[in-house]
Amino acid sequence: MTDRPDLRLSDAERTEAMDALSEHVRTGRLDIDEFGIRSAKVAAARTRADLVPLFTDLPAPRPRVLDVEPVPAPPPARKLGMGLLPLLIVAAVALFVLTRGMWLVFLIPVVAGAALTWRR
Repeated sequence: MTDRPDLRLSDAERTEAMDALSEHVRTGRLDIDEFGIRSAKVAAARTRADLVPLFTDLPAPRPRVLDVEPVPAPPPARKLGMGLLPLLIVAAVALFVLTRGMWLVFLIPVVAGAALTWRR
């Protein structure tokens, strides 16, 4: 169903629902008595949600107001942590050169990478 089932129906939407019911009578899915009951409910329907039970057991055609509108997907999460790892390695090499061979600076990217991975 639409993302706003509480929205009120227009006359054109009710007419489209009646046309869909008429097509189901024509193809033999509904008999005249059931068409009469459902068409009275379509005429009395005020919101889009009122149409749902009238078409749940019927295939297409259906009124367009009952079509599912796709929900936009959230933007992908940025993986900032692992993108920083090459930068941290370059910084560790620069610190190694500047500190004249203190090999402990190479622990910086290892610790930072582990911390960023653990945080996820």
